[in-house]
Amino acid sequence: MGKVLMYCTEVCPYCVRAERLLRAKGVVEIEKIRVDLQPELRMAMMEKTGQRTVPQIYIGAHHVGGYDDLVSLEHGGELAMLLVNE
Repeated sequence: MGKVLMYCTEVCPYCVRAERLLRAKGVVEIEKIRVDLQPELRMAMMEKTGQRTVPQIYIGAHHVGGYDDLVSLEHGGELAMLLVNE
């Protein structure tokens, strides 16, 4: 299973939903970077992804994007393959 990294905040409902979906797909370990606790990490996230919002999700080296992007992958049948191949 590919390594999952998620930039998130504690109160973000989309972060919670993304984690729930990933866990339902069998992901056991999600490395979370809490940008609400360390604002400098939000700046690093923005430089890395070009996005300001959370969650920002990586599966392996692949930048998935946010929650809507994750759901699109799931609906397209691509999420499971990405989790296995990355």
